[in-house]
Amino acid sequence: MSAVNTDYSTMVRRCLLTFKPFRIFVAGIGFFSLCFLMTSLGGQFSAKRPGDTPFTMRAEVLGGPESRGVLRKISDMLEVIMKRMDTLSKLGNTTTDSHRLDELSSALDRIQPIGLVERIQAIAQNLSDMAVRVEQILQRSMATNRVKDGATGQCEVPKDPHYPDCPSKVDWMRARWTSDPCYAFYGVDGSDCSFLIYLSEVEWFCPPLTWRNQTTTPTHIPFPKRQAAFRSDIGALLEQVGTGKESLSFMKRRMRRLAAQWASAARRLNDRLRSQWREQKRILVHVGFLTEESGDVFSPKVLKGGPLGEMVQWADILTALHVLGHNLKISVSLKELQGFLGVPPGRGSCPLTGPLPFDLIYTDYHGLQQMRQHMGLSLRKHKCHIRVIDTFGTEPAYNHEDYATLHGYRTNWGYWNLNCRQYMTMFPHTPDNSFMGFVAEELNDTERLSIQRNKVDSMAVVYGKEASMWKGKERFLAILHRYMDIHGTVYYETQRPPEVPAFVKNHGLLPQQELQQLLRKAKLFIGFGFPYEGPAPLEAIANGCIFLQPKFKPSHSSLNHEFFRGKPTSRQVSSQHPYAEQYIGRPHVITVDFNNSQEFESAIQDIMKTKVEPYLPYEYTCEGMLERVHAYIQNQEFCAPEAPFPSANSSSSWPGSPPNPFVLLPNSSALAWASNNISTPPSWPPLSALRLLASLEGQSCIDACQSAGLICEPAFYRFINIKEAFSGLEVQCDGVEAEINHIFPAFSVESSECGLQKDPLLFSCAGANNKYHRLCPCRDYRKGQVALCRDCL
Repeated sequence: MSAVNTDYSTMVRRCLLTFKPFRIFVAGIGFFSLCFLMTSLGGQFSAKRPGDTPFTMRAEVLGGPESRGVLRKISDMLEVIMKRMDTLSKLGNTTTDSHRLDELSSALDRIQPIGLVERIQAIAQNLSDMAVRVEQILQRSMATNRVKDGATGQCEVPKDPHYPDCPSKVDWMRARWTSDPCYAFYGVDGSDCSFLIYLSEVEWFCPPLTWRNQTTTPTHIPFPKRQAAFRSDIGALLEQVGTGKESLSFMKRRMRRLAAQWASAARRLNDRLRSQWREQKRILVHVGFLTEESGDVFSPKVLKGGPLGEMVQWADILTALHVLGHNLKISVSLKELQGFLGVPPGRGSCPLTGPLPFDLIYTDYHGLQQMRQHMGLSLRKHKCHIRVIDTFGTEPAYNHEDYATLHGYRTNWGYWNLNCRQYMTMFPHTPDNSFMGFVAEELNDTERLSIQRNKVDSMAVVYGKEASMWKGKERFLAILHRYMDIHGTVYYETQRPPEVPAFVKNHGLLPQQELQQLLRKAKLFIGFGFPYEGPAPLEAIANGCIFLQPKFKPSHSSLNHEFFRGKPTSRQVSSQHPYAEQYIGRPHVITVDFNNSQEFESAIQDIMKTKVEPYLPYEYTCEGMLERVHAYIQNQEFCAPEAPFPSANSSSSWPGSPPNPFVLLPNSSALAWASNNISTPPSWPPLSALRLLASLEGQSCIDACQSAGLICEPAFYRFINIKEAFSGLEVQCDGVEAEINHIFPAFSVESSECGLQKDPLLFSCAGANNKYHRLCPCRDYRKGQVALCRDCL
């Protein structure tokens, strides 16, 4: 041991001979300070796991108890050294360097530094982490100093005319910054400096601060564009859908059952689009109505006869997006939504600072509400990426928040100020919205022949899985029973529901495949008036049934029927399934007044004599839905600012050549867009499909276009919202004014008043006024695909 001490003392003497006493003093002070800092703050240092949240700290101390003991020993040793060095410094020039070194060596000999070097080396491994922590402490100290500076006036609230809201926002932050943890997440600590940093760098209400290093702001590199490739395997999709809810299990069973049809449809569409480059989109699908936060009232009812229409549609939307080759993320919980969007922790008051990680977000009204709660101001910025799956549709008068509030159109579901084509419906009942749809199972030739051979002409199946739907239906069921055997699929647990008449053969709630087999035998599928516009009638018609449904007198709407009250639409629903009535019709669909016994019985007699083949509209096939979804994804763009048309001036006159962009079609009262127009702007649908006509007084553009065999196209409104549209239709106008009114553009013959639309959000195919003829932008459509014009694909 003495030999070791002697060698160590010799090494120290040789090193110290190269230093002046003052340098030794400074080195000792520096080393002692570092050790003191480590021992005093060691318990505060913590390492952060990669998965920890910003508010999670580890309890362990770097190095553990052993390291702290060694640090205390080093501190004691240095204290002895410093006392000796203090004594040596007082000896002055009269003391030789050798004497001073002997004194220092004597002190070192008494320390017994056995294993000390090894322990110092072990501790040194943690110094880099400690240095980072020390830097953080120093930064917090500097921030505290800046807070003090702000309190004394160095972080004054700017009065910049370019940022007029800055002072009021700072006042709000002073009073409410603790109301949401997201402010602390972004560094707000209650000081004016932190408020100004947040309001200038996270939000945009205050000007940038000159003393902030703006060069550190990250630059966001755009995501690379990739080509989408059709997929035939749905295995990865099934894994993404997940488990844990009966609704998800139902959706996955449907996906598996239709997988072969989707794959076949993808091959056919791929052959047709082979020359087209399709961009792969990053898509988030958030099914809001299935989240626990929205109540998820559907999942518990899947096996008890509850409505399945929404789950059918969502299953088909997910499959279509997957088969088209897009990059999907699926969310059915609020936690998943927050994680995918990267929202800061808290209650949604703070915006996202990074770019939105998705090109498109498909959700529903429940999900839209959840996104508003948790995206804060970012929703306003990113809402152009959102597509809302909306069963019953949303009309522009209800969607425009201020207009709805002022004119009595405010409901619980509207007022989002979206472009109404961002709402995507189950049926094409209002062209103001985009038609998303769903699919029904297609039959091959062998199945079609089998169905026609095995049909039982005296067999009817009732559309009604809940016992409550059967209440009060005995009278016309008794008439039907004179001609046919009636089968039901009403859910029950222990005993037969009393609402179901005794002559009805009730199979109980059937799995989808067994229900399909029942429909393939039946001649008639009969509705009771509810549920409205579900998928079951189309499935029955596709399996060779005739669908008999009640006509509503008067039509049901939000004005006279509780079910539609609060829905953001004024649509008049004339029957249980308006699409089946209007777009399919006889002989597959028969609509009669069930309250008229004679009319009802006459319809039954006609059905007994009628032979029909299975029929499915193309737009409800897998290929039809893929075609439609592909066209929307590749062509609908709501984020790029749309240039005013024809210009931003108040005259709203056509600036191009020829002087009027419309030409009269031969043997028609409709106008078309001039093909020789040199100022034709880009548009989807293309302007070659446009047909401009005037409605009758009190007629909507939906009805006006339908009466001409066309479809109203809201994307064309901005091209007809010009003075030349009136002159092209030979309308006499005493004057043309722009007004905020969802009926405009329109004119009054009686008063010679002509009005243009002032707010593009109110361009509306729906809506009518007995005083006005409306200007209606119509278009042609593909056979069996009303959502797309002939040149739209």
